[in-house]
Amino acid sequence: MHLDERWQEEMRSAWLYRVVARAAEDATKRRLFEALEKSALGQAEIIAEEIRRNGGAVAARFRPGARAYVVAALTRILLPHRVRPLLAAMKVRGLSVYNAPPVVPGHVMPSSVEQIGARHRRAGGAGSIRAAVFGANDGLVSNASLILGVAGATEDPRVIVLTGVAGLLAGAFSMAAGEYVSVRSQRDLYEHQIAQERDELSQYPEEEAEELALIYHARGIELEQARAMAQAIFRDPEQALRSLSIEELGIHPDELGSPWAAALSSFLAFACGALVPLAPYALVPGGSGLTPVLLVSAAALFLVGVAISLFSGKSALMGGLRMLLIGCGAGLVTFTLGRLLGVGLT
Repeated sequence: MHLDERWQEEMRSAWLYRVVARAAEDATKRRLFEALEKSALGQAEIIAEEIRRNGGAVAARFRPGARAYVVAALTRILLPHRVRPLLAAMKVRGLSVYNAPPVVPGHVMPSSVEQIGARHRRAGGAGSIRAAVFGANDGLVSNASLILGVAGATEDPRVIVLTGVAGLLAGAFSMAAGEYVSVRSQRDLYEHQIAQERDELSQYPEEEAEELALIYHARGIELEQARAMAQAIFRDPEQALRSLSIEELGIHPDELGSPWAAALSSFLAFACGALVPLAPYALVPGGSGLTPVLLVSAAALFLVGVAISLFSGKSALMGGLRMLLIGCGAGLVTFTLGRLLGVGLT
């Protein structure tokens, strides 16, 4: 990145810090973002001096740009905690104060990367299981509805099976492609932000250490103790980078996620769910009517609802019945439309 682009970026960050500070919900967060604004302006001045030493000129007036104005307007209207992804993409740091609990007696501030990362790893594992359950649910509901819709129009088991297989493949590949693009885009953004953080850490480590201390201070640590913690972390540059990435960006560098793994898991989860309504046709060649399809799909829907209740904390019975009603409703609508369409075409 050229020096003038870096200067623009730091000035834009400082401008947004001021916006966030004025919109902050309490005085502690306001002081944090005011201090981060001051730090960003200091870093911008360092870059400006380097530009001048190289014979360049710094713009007399800074303009945030259209995107920054839009993000600022949303921040004022919705408040910072509701637009964290937008602010993070604009290089606004310190947003972890909105998703981390305050430090209270008995709750010790993490003092190592391993302690900080453990919480993220636990959440990530549960998130993977949850994604698999919901992926299988998508495959089950969509393919069961598709099969019932076609069955309403024709009783030919070959057409129904062909449609079900096509729905399975189309849905699974679509889910995999979407997941790949999503994770790849997110990873590219995170890698870019971490690379920027690495550059800043090498150029002005003292300012970065102060920013980390201010974040700890905003979460309840005494300022001098927060500064001592930050200095201890900064003795190891890699640990400093990881801590800054986690606390400033909300990113764990070791857990960015693989787009290929996400795509494969999404494909398999959807395919497993989509296979359920096809199973009776595979087990009984030539078909045996819709009754086995309905029974197998209903049982699977109930079990998926029970599994989802594990993440919501609600009653397993109610979760299973709710999912069963949703799936039956979708299947009834598609079957009815298929029957009407089949009658209209004959």
